[in-house]
Amino acid sequence: MEELDAFAYSEQLAAGAPVLIPAGSIEQHGPHMPLHVDSLLSRTIAGETARRIGAVVSAPISYGYKSQQRSGGGNHLPGTTSLTGDLVTAIAKTLVLEFVRQGVKQIGFINGHFENYQFLYEGADLALKELANAGHDNIRIMLLSYWDFVDDETISKLYPHGFTGWDLEHGGVLETSLMLHLFPEQVDMTKVEDSPPAELPNYDVLPVRPELTPASGCLSSAVEATADKGRILLETASAGMAAAIKSQFEHTPSSP
Repeated sequence: MEELDAFAYSEQLAAGAPVLIPAGSIEQHGPHMPLHVDSLLSRTIAGETARRIGAVVSAPISYGYKSQQRSGGGNHLPGTTSLTGDLVTAIAKTLVLEFVRQGVKQIGFINGHFENYQFLYEGADLALKELANAGHDNIRIMLLSYWDFVDDETISKLYPHGFTGWDLEHGGVLETSLMLHLFPEQVDMTKVEDSPPAELPNYDVLPVRPELTPASGCLSSAVEATADKGRILLETASAGMAAAIKSQFEHTPSSP
């Protein structure tokens, strides 16, 4: 969106193009990857999905909700710079209202940060209620986290030694493989620590106990990450999200 001129953008909206909003974060991803992994990946995967369905990708939400110890290492780690839940909710709501004001009727949030989801949902829900009260009853919103579209067959292929679950995949094979495929210059595999998956309790403690988070900040090892796995993940996730969006949105334009 931000690379288009206003007239080209307006033409796409007039043709009925949905708008996809990438939602990432600024969060540590271990010693081998940069802080903006979630924002990079959500924007790039949104772009690949948009290409398949003729959608417009908005400028990304670059900051996200607080990193949680059991899914992102914790908000206490250096570099992790977060928003409060009310701010993420307000941003999501405001963006929906802004795009509807411009004539958009179909909006998808492409989430790349585990902790964002419920606040994006709340913002979308509040916006829909406000729009309904104003007489807009034809707006449809979807929320999609790209890892939810990696099917069991793909998981078995990419994790031959067992899958720990998406919550422990922070800084692990998924994100590192995608970065190796899409942004290899931003990954240093010599700094990957090959440690067993983090052993964390099935509850949260506040204040956070920093000693529960592995020193690397990663919750599982990325040693088996490869660019080829990243290619498979990108293809699988974007194809799955494109199919889901086409099934729910009406009059989705054909891809270029």
